[in-house]
Amino acid sequence: MSQEGTENIEKEALENENVSENQEITNPEMTIEEKLQEEIATEKDKFLRLFAEFENYKKRTSKERIELFKTAGQEVLQAMLPVLDDFDRAWAQISKSEDEALVKGVELIHEKFKSTLISKGLEEVEIKQGDAFDADFAEAITQIPAGDDLKGKVVDVVEKGYKLGDKIIRFPKVVIGN
Repeated sequence: MSQEGTENIEKEALENENVSENQEITNPEMTIEEKLQEEIATEKDKFLRLFAEFENYKKRTSKERIELFKTAGQEVLQAMLPVLDDFDRAWAQISKSEDEALVKGVELIHEKFKSTLISKGLEEVEIKQGDAFDADFAEAITQIPAGDDLKGKVVDVVEKGYKLGDKIIRFPKVVIGN
């Protein structure tokens, strides 16, 4: 190609650039009203997101507060469980006594103590001899040889378990057969 051909190609390229620049200029810009509408839409979206986030926060904190109230006394109740165990063992021995006044007095105190703990939400985990062992609701402390009818089942409950609401605060300790 000659120098003239190269110059013609360059001129055409420059003209094409000028035409495309002119076309961009002729495109109408957004009017002020359209810009404001867009800003309003953006701000409205931000507001709705912030409002939704705040509503979720309120629900979450409300749920946490309710859960806190349900288990507020958990530490105190857990501290009282050994006392209740000792009381149950003592009651088993005192109930064999021949002194009816002593038996009646201790029975009243025992029942009052248990009813007070129950009124605070404490419940005994129901598990008894012959139940199938479930590691989600009991803690196996040992296994003993047992017949086929007690294999994998609870042979003895060594320590009672308790729950506060739906939450187990102390798992029952059991012996299972193998």
